[in-house]
Amino acid sequence: MAKWGEGDPRWIVEERPDATNVNNWHWTEKNATPWSKDRLHQLFQGFKIGHSDIECAVDSVDKCSGEATVNNRKGKLIFFYEWELVLKWSGKLLKNSELSHKGKLTIPNLSEENELADVEITVTIDESNDESETLKQFMYNVGRDRVRQQLASYIRELKEEYSKNLILPKKGDDAGAGNPVANLKDANNTRNAGQNIASNTSVAAPRVNISGIGCKLDVRTLSMTEEFHCSANDLYNALTKPEMVTAFTRAPAKVDAVRGGEFILYGGNVLGKFEELVPEKKIQQSWRLKNWSSGHYSNVIIELEETSSSTMMSLKQTGIPAPEYDGMKTNWYRYYWHSIKQTFGFGTSISDAL
Repeated sequence: MAKWGEGDPRWIVEERPDATNVNNWHWTEKNATPWSKDRLHQLFQGFKIGHSDIECAVDSVDKCSGEATVNNRKGKLIFFYEWELVLKWSGKLLKNSELSHKGKLTIPNLSEENELADVEITVTIDESNDESETLKQFMYNVGRDRVRQQLASYIRELKEEYSKNLILPKKGDDAGAGNPVANLKDANNTRNAGQNIASNTSVAAPRVNISGIGCKLDVRTLSMTEEFHCSANDLYNALTKPEMVTAFTRAPAKVDAVRGGEFILYGGNVLGKFEELVPEKKIQQSWRLKNWSSGHYSNVIIELEETSSSTMMSLKQTGIPAPEYDGMKTNWYRYYWHSIKQTFGFGTSISDAL
């Protein structure tokens, strides 16, 4: 989408008080970006999402990047908007009201090209434990739908606010006949979008049932350790360098080892983002399999400890969908640890090799 001000001036007619845009033939354009940023902040700042025994809220809009424009061509209104949003949220279980947990909601692409029900909303938490996982799954199952309702409000209000006076009355029309709001075919659909959206699946927290929400939360936590006969630096590189990841996965791999960077492995079947990186010490990821429910990520923490003769790797993975739990440990060993040892020789100590 062309940015505001970059359109071809030959096709844009400025608004004029004498209304010389006859029969709305020429392309008229309005910049809706400043209004949109203000409205999105207003819709989400302090937005509360709660239930009988859970209390969550959006504390702030951490990122609001994008643009919005409204165009009129031959009497037809065309809306363009494209936004990336990051919302900081916090929550607590009312039974333990003193302890609050924090996380983020990420909306990478809110655009007129996508149906609102298909907009990706990712839920993450800053620190993983049983209580925070309960809150995370509540936000996944309930919070995302509430966020979509707010997005639906933004889209509806954008169309109502920026269609005013953009279409001028045609010759012979009544003064009120040019009201474009009545001509927006999808205005009513957008107005009700937030009320009609429902999540396709429900996943939930460790053996916790929350009555009345309409979903049973059930995820698992995996912990495992593995010894590698190499330095911590070598193992860290094997897990973060694109060429080394490509080598042990035996397939093209996308690895952007910076905070917020993406990784895509095994032909897109394993994907996620790096949340924290401490060279030779720690790797934290939002990690998922392609066939998991849309928007659901587990939290993976890999810690490395170098000894005099080897490096001990410990992994903790929270938020694993219960049906996937049994095979997860086997797959980590087969497709990561065994393959790394086999590819780089990290399974044999130097003394053994001699």
